[in-house]
Amino acid sequence: MTTGGAWWGDPGCYPVARGVHRVPLSMPNDGLRAVNVYVLEGADGLVLIDGGWAVPSAMGELDAALATIGRSVDEIRDVLVTHIHQDHYTFAVRLREAVGARVRLGRGERPGLAAVREVASAVPISSLRELRRSGAADLAAEIETSTALLPFDADDWADPDEWIDPGVIDLGDRRLEAVPTPGHTKGHMVFHDVDNGLLFSGDHVLPTITPSIGFELGEWDLPLARYLTSLELLLERPDAQLVPAHGLVTPSVHERVTALLRHHHVRFGQVHEVLLREGGAPALDVAAGLRWTRRETPFSALDPFNRMIAVCETIAHLDVMAARGEVAVSDQDGVALFVP
Repeated sequence: MTTGGAWWGDPGCYPVARGVHRVPLSMPNDGLRAVNVYVLEGADGLVLIDGGWAVPSAMGELDAALATIGRSVDEIRDVLVTHIHQDHYTFAVRLREAVGARVRLGRGERPGLAAVREVASAVPISSLRELRRSGAADLAAEIETSTALLPFDADDWADPDEWIDPGVIDLGDRRLEAVPTPGHTKGHMVFHDVDNGLLFSGDHVLPTITPSIGFELGEWDLPLARYLTSLELLLERPDAQLVPAHGLVTPSVHERVTALLRHHHVRFGQVHEVLLREGGAPALDVAAGLRWTRRETPFSALDPFNRMIAVCETIAHLDVMAARGEVAVSDQDGVALFVP
């Protein structure tokens, strides 16, 4: 199991397996604070799994980390990106500009990437729509105001050089299987190195936190249902070391997937308990009745961004329960009211 410094995001280049290294890169102004990119050494250069966030420090951090194993950014020939979130995709595009690296992304992310360019801002309009449907119009207005001020560079969201379809990716001295795992985003993919027992999981499976659900542009299509199905899919594959985008490498994908499925089963029960207590409520009120994060933080103590994530995850649970016939839902002036 990979260790590292006192904190998993400490700068460095940490061995994962023969020819595979974990490099944390900074994510300023984000609660996670770092994202892992993985360096795969080959005879004809380096391949990265995920690119990182296009912040000014990223190039220097990556080059310094690679120097500790006698390599440099100039040797990067490919970047395989798990999904289109800013902390995974945008620095991959910068690497293409700087060193000619080929950027490859799952085909299922094509509509989402086009939607980002169409909106041409950091405003999460789809999440704002779900906030309003959840009875959280004031929070939506607050988020819209704050995100409209964030910088946005359309060049960072250019198309990849290649759209990845499900199946085997031959890297010469290593074979990865690209496996669609929709839920966190519609086109999320994991890359499974079956021969060496490694699963590069992106944000689909994380070792200590539960990934946000449906935080992307586009239509809302039961993202939690897709996510749970994608988790169950991984239990049908050979177990492997979990090689995640945030956190340390851990020994078993299956163990963590089982824990995540258990978490969501418990969460469905907690959501139902709040509904029973309220006699029916919009998702905002249900979210306010739940605890959040591993620290069991009250909803009122979350910052606006994490309140948005909490409300969107709550309505994702409620939508699945409605689809299963476990709750009833009605529209009241654009707000969904859920009743047990």
